[in-house]
Amino acid sequence: MAMVGFVGLGIMGRPMALNLVRAGTPVVVWNRTAARCEPLRAAGARVAAGPGEVFARARVVLLMLADEAAVDEVLGRGTPRFAPAVAGRVVVHMGTTSPAYSAELAAAIRDAGGEYVEAPVSGSRGPAESGRLVAMPAGEPAAVEEVRPLLAPMCAETITCGPVPGGLLMKLAVNLFLITMVSGLAESAHFAARHGLDLEKFARVLGSGPMASDVSRVKARKLLEGDFAPQAAIADVLKNNRLIAEAARASGVASPLLDVCHALFAETLALGHGALDMAAVVRALEARTDASRPLTGDAAAR
Repeated sequence: MAMVGFVGLGIMGRPMALNLVRAGTPVVVWNRTAARCEPLRAAGARVAAGPGEVFARARVVLLMLADEAAVDEVLGRGTPRFAPAVAGRVVVHMGTTSPAYSAELAAAIRDAGGEYVEAPVSGSRGPAESGRLVAMPAGEPAAVEEVRPLLAPMCAETITCGPVPGGLLMKLAVNLFLITMVSGLAESAHFAARHGLDLEKFARVLGSGPMASDVSRVKARKLLEGDFAPQAAIADVLKNNRLIAEAARASGVASPLLDVCHALFAETLALGHGALDMAAVVRALEARTDASRPLTGDAAAR
């Protein structure tokens, strides 16, 4: 089996790459923070000295990077090393960036003699660890079919989304629902807590009814226990929110619920909770409630 490259071993990338290695795929990895490569090395992956070595050893290179600047830096886009790196390779962009950026990147890679597939995934750290993400690949059909078997160890479902940037547009549409759903759940839990309801019973009622889902059960438990270890961090969700809002504005699509969520996640970030799980958006709701309460007693006198 041919060597496959994987660059970007963050919250999502590391478990994804581990699942690929555990499936028996020969993998060469690189990450800016070298320590994050050690679990992959222990699992049997080759650790490259730099991204250039990844491209030298692998025809298909998967990128799970934080943003557009990170992708451009790894590829050397805008520098003399870009064309030699991508020529004859299939570059698979699995992170979340703007659809417009992905379309531009696809054109640049094709012009340099390479092939391009965008393959964003739906799911957070838990599904990444269990190999139950949903992949949304888009690109030229032959390139997508070459990449599809590599997605299987990481994803329970792969749904092809046509030409670029169909995959990223699909990802943004799905994320719009996720963001508004978790924000609504946080507001509901906040309402219950401030009315003195038993949050354990609240979670049980929610989890037993027709609105229950894997996401609602996990996030309700986080809200109940105050455990905001990140699966999808506030700062990352705010970035996604911005990307969706920009795509909506560019196409003239109304997104009023998203706009409210954008404000709430921005407030949560400003409160210092950017590294916490997205369920911590409840902190912004708590702050709004506390700020709206009239002062009483000694506080009012002061």
